[in-house]
Order: sequence, then C-alpha cells, then structure tokens
Amino acid sequence: MTTKLQGALKNGHEMAPLNTRARGDGTHGVTIVLSAPPRSSIGSGDGADGDPDRAAWSGKMQFFLSIIGYSVGLGNIWRFPYLCQQNGGGAFLIPFAIMLILEGIPLFLIELGIGQKMRLGSLGVWNTIHPWLGGIGISSCLVTLFVSLYYNVIITWCFYYLFNSFQFPLPWSSCPEINGTEVAECARSSETAYFWYRTTLDAAPSIEESGGLKWWIVLCLLLAWVIVFFIVMKGIQSSGKVVYFTSLFPYVVLTIFFIRGITLPGASAGLIHMYTPKVEKLIEPTVWLDAATQVFYSFGLAFGSLIAFGSYNTPKNNCVRDVVLVSVCNAITAIYASVVIFSILGFKATANVERCIEVNMKILYEHKLLPERHVEKDVYEKAMAGISINATKDWELEECSLANQLDNAAEGTGLAFIVFTQAIVELPGAPFWSIIFFMMLLSLGLGSQIGMLEGMFCTIFDIDIFKRIRKQYVTGVVCAFCFVVGLIFSTGAGEYWLKLFDSFAGTIGLVVIALMEMVTVIYVYGHEKFTEDIYQMTGYRPGLYWQATWRYIGPTIMVSILISSVLFMIMDNPTYKAWNAELGAVVTANYPGWVMAIALTLVVAGVLPMPIVFLLRRFQILKADLDIHQGSIRRNETTASTKEMIDEDDNDYDDDYSGPAMGGRVNDTDTDDDDDDQPPTMKHIMRNNLSVPKNTFRMKIVDY
Repeated sequence: MTTKLQGALKNGHEMAPLNTRARGDGTHGVTIVLSAPPRSSIGSGDGADGDPDRAAWSGKMQFFLSIIGYSVGLGNIWRFPYLCQQNGGGAFLIPFAIMLILEGIPLFLIELGIGQKMRLGSLGVWNTIHPWLGGIGISSCLVTLFVSLYYNVIITWCFYYLFNSFQFPLPWSSCPEINGTEVAECARSSETAYFWYRTTLDAAPSIEESGGLKWWIVLCLLLAWVIVFFIVMKGIQSSGKVVYFTSLFPYVVLTIFFIRGITLPGASAGLIHMYTPKVEKLIEPTVWLDAATQVFYSFGLAFGSLIAFGSYNTPKNNCVRDVVLVSVCNAITAIYASVVIFSILGFKATANVERCIEVNMKILYEHKLLPERHVEKDVYEKAMAGISINATKDWELEECSLANQLDNAAEGTGLAFIVFTQAIVELPGAPFWSIIFFMMLLSLGLGSQIGMLEGMFCTIFDIDIFKRIRKQYVTGVVCAFCFVVGLIFSTGAGEYWLKLFDSFAGTIGLVVIALMEMVTVIYVYGHEKFTEDIYQMTGYRPGLYWQATWRYIGPTIMVSILISSVLFMIMDNPTYKAWNAELGAVVTANYPGWVMAIALTLVVAGVLPMPIVFLLRRFQILKADLDIHQGSIRRNETTASTKEMIDEDDNDYDDDYSGPAMGGRVNDTDTDDDDDDQPPTMKHIMRNNLSVPKNTFRMKIVDY
C-alpha cells in the first residue's frame, strides 16, 4: 500500500471518486486529486526551482544568447530591408517602432513571464490556467512542426551554396557553355538566376509536376536534420552551448560586411535610396499592417518557444528587463542588417549601371553617334538625349538608371540566392565573401530552428507519457519524421511547396494562437494576478502602459492583423512564382484546387485543436486524460450533497497555491486545516508510513 501511494503521489493521483454513481443526467460525482507540491516554490523566498528536475540555463548569458538567436533570424536579413524600401524608406521605421511598442513587447512579456512563473512548457501553461484552454498548446506545437518542416529546407539550400562557395571563380559568376555557346536559358535570365533555378533547384515548370527528388538537395537536407538532431537531442544542455556561435557569429559577419560595404562605390546611393523618408506612404493601411506583421513574426511569438525559454529561468529572473533588451537588440539588428544589405546592393546597382552604359556606348559608337568607343559621361548623355524613342527600341538601347536598378528589389530567397549572390560576384575575393555570407545565414537559420524545436520538445516532454522515454529517442523520431516529410521540398517543385507552407502554415494559425494567449492570460488568468506575478518575480509592477496594451491595444492589433490576413487571402487569389525555362524568368501561376485544399488543411489543422479540446473537456466527452504536468488537478461535476463543502473549500484557497506549476505558497495554517479534514488513516499513512514532513500534501478540488 505504501509503495502504491508513493508512486501515486509523485505527480498527482486520483485517490478515490466520491458518489461515482451516475445521477441520471450523465454526470458523476467528485474526483479528488492529491497533489505533491515542489520541494520549494517561488513564494518560499529562497528562489529555488519550482520543479527540481526541470532543466535550467547554466547562466544569464546562455539564456540571453539563446533568445537572441531565436528572435533574430533570417527575416531580419531578407525581409525587413525589403519592407523598408517598399513602404516609405526611413518613414517605415515610424510604424515599425509604434507596433513594436504596442504589440511586440507586451506579448513578448506575456509569453516569457507566464513561462517563468509556471515553469512549464506551452501545453502545461494553458492547461494550468484552465483545462478547457489546453488546445492552445497543441495548436502551438502543430504550427511549430509545420514551420520547422520547411525552415530546415532553407538551411539545406544554404549548405548547398556554402559547399559551392569553395571554388574560384564562383559557379554562379558565369553562364555554362555547350560547344562554346552559352546555355540559352542562362543567357535569357542571368548567371545567378540560372544557378538558383536550374543548378540548385532544377525547378519544375509548375507545382503539379514534381520533377522527382534531387539527390543533392536530399543529401543536404539529411545533413541539416542530423546537425539539428545533435544540437537539440539533450535540450538546452546541448543547444545552450551552440548558441554562443549561432548568436554571435552573424554579428561578426554583418560587421565585416558593413566595413567593406560602406567603402564600396555606390554604397551611399543604396543607403540614400533606402532610407529617404516617403512620409506620404504612412497614410496607406498596408504599410501599418506590414509593420505589425513584421514585428509579430520577427519575435517568434506564439510558437511556444518563448514560454519554454522562460520556464528554464530562475523564479526571480528579471524578465521585464530581458524583454526590453531583446526587443531593442532585435530592432537594432534589423536596421543594422538593412544598412549592410543596401550598401552592398547600392554597389551592385552602380556596377550594373556602368555595365549598361558601356553596352549603350558600344551601340552608339557603331551608329556613328559617338566619336570614340569610350567617352565622358556628359558626352554620352548628350548623345542619348538626341535619340528618338523609335531608335532606342530599334537599337535595343537600355535605360541605365540607378533608381530603377535599386527599385528592382527582392525579398526572401530571391534576395539571398539571386540578388545578393550577384553582388558578391562583383567583390574582389568573391569566394571568401560568399563563404562567410552563407555561414551567417546558416547561423541565423539554425538559431531560429533550434528555438522553435526547443519550444516544441518542451511541450512534448511536459506530457507524462513522454517523460518515460529518453529524450534522444523522441528527438530522433521527430527529426526522422520531419526529414521524410521534408522530402517534398527536395523535388523540382520544392520551392513552390515551401512558399505554400510559408504563406499558409505559419500565418493565420500563429495570429489566432497569439490572440488566444493574450486573452487567456489577461482575461482568464487575470491581468491583476499576472501583474502581481511579475511584481513578485522582478520587483517591478507593470503600470498603465502594460495594462493598456495587454487589455485593449494588443488584442485590437491582433484582431486587425487576423481580419486583414483573412480578407487579403480571400480577395487576392493566392498565386506563386513558377520558373519558365523558355523565357528564362518567373511567371505568376495559380494554385490548383487540390493544392489549395492542402493549404486550407494546414490553416485549419493549426487552429482546430483549440475548439476540439474545449468541447471535449467542457462536455466531459474525453474519458481518459493525460497527466500533462506535475500537479494536474481536476474536478468533475459535483452533486448537491458535496457542492456546499467544495465551494467552501474553494473559497478558502482562492488566492493560494493551486499546484506546483503555479508556484504559490503553502502555509502552515492552511495545511493544518487540510489535515483536520482528512481521515485519520490517510493522515497516519502520509505522516508515518511515507515519512514526509508536515505541510507537504494538500487536497484541493478545482472545477473545469
């Protein structure tokens, strides 16, 4: 009997059902769960862990670098500069800063603070606040899985380019030749575009034609998942050491590129073009929507990773200071990266303009409009001004405009693998710059991938059934599964599938999850209680700014993003860019119906667990439930004979300890009262047979 009780009390155990006979309305009596609190709690004053077995950061620096490595990702390099250029240049920094203050920082603190308070992963946190809301954690885990599937493919492409960078000249510096003649597809496009679409991806003409697996991409994908497995297989004990490289190395590379970039001809033109404020753009709603969306995704909100990172902190860690520091660092990094990118792109645009002028001079010289093959710029411009429009078309003269070159900006893979690689070719010692550039992208990608998977595995290992399996085995199975599913991105249509996942799997679902998180913490858990939690952990009591953004402004912005995203998705027929080999360019194509069905499935799968869990637990449909975290406590419907007793008991402990995850205080008075209500045999067993100190166990019945 003693052995059974010891095992039962370890994580909380249903001791006995009261009045288990059905009452005719389908409900049953009360289930009492006996919970074992942690050896110490946040309220104990010693600052010890709420869960003695939970992993913890080895130091403050490891935590800070991990969260920086997670938050500062590829979007800071290839998304933010593009948004700045398209949405008013320097003026875009105004809506970006406003959305950062009103949306990003408040939600950031909610995730980090609630994780630190409860010492649980995403699933455990929302189950602790209210079991009906446990689906938030499941949705977060699923969306993280979807995003991780394709995010590692970007790392795969970086590996392929990195391996090809150890050549001189770089393989994308010139078009391949057949019998002394350039390949027509490359001649019609460009060297870097051909290397990307034909050599790297071997792109299919449409998403409906897979083109088969590309063995070189499959091998790089396998390498990427093997590396990720070894990094995350032991949790933060292994990944926490890698972040010292993945978080700091990108800043070293950016600084090297910055020093080199600002000394290049044309760098100032690129920076002026990018940061010249176009204030009139601020009246366009899409600019503000882009700013809000960029802030939301740049922080990695709603993936569950920030909650996991917070749960590994010490209870007295100043999470408010961490949130402010990381937010400022994230914003500065995005601006810094923009300066680096556009200084290099300004150099590339200047080189292209000079090359364009050279071509035009040759044509003008052949038509006897220039006295020499090479003349001064003013002579060239005078000759061009005297040519009619028809002659310009007939002679195939190009418009050599620096502004036009800079306006032809790209984002995402187009910026990294086509535009920027062309700029690297122009630099002396191109292979060196290519190697460090793709090593930087690898570091940024791995940092974010590690963070996402850490949040997902933290959720998985908060489920009791997985605690019994070695972490390496579970991690290995998940990584192997992701590799197999990820093979769809290794086909000729791989990039098209990646764009589909990027557009649907991690957009609407994340916004819904973030909105539910904010509503749950502020209106279910209670903004006053959460404010008190922050005060107890940090000594700082959130004031008017935090209350206003948490309760009103933040949810409003989230709802606006959600409604706008859905409307744009419905109004604008979703399309993708497919490579046309005959034209040597990308063409816009519509998704087929069956592909849109898959896209809709991804969106629904990301949000469906929330209503499913709510309905299952609200109407007691689920007969068996998992012990999700230590101290799981639940109450079934009460009977009239026990209702009064339970209500009275609940009132006694409204502001008290409600399970190990809550970190409340168990005081002597409360425990003595509990002991008086317990049967003598139970008290005797607890105090004598189990040999545990007083004030260790308590019985509480909580409704859901």
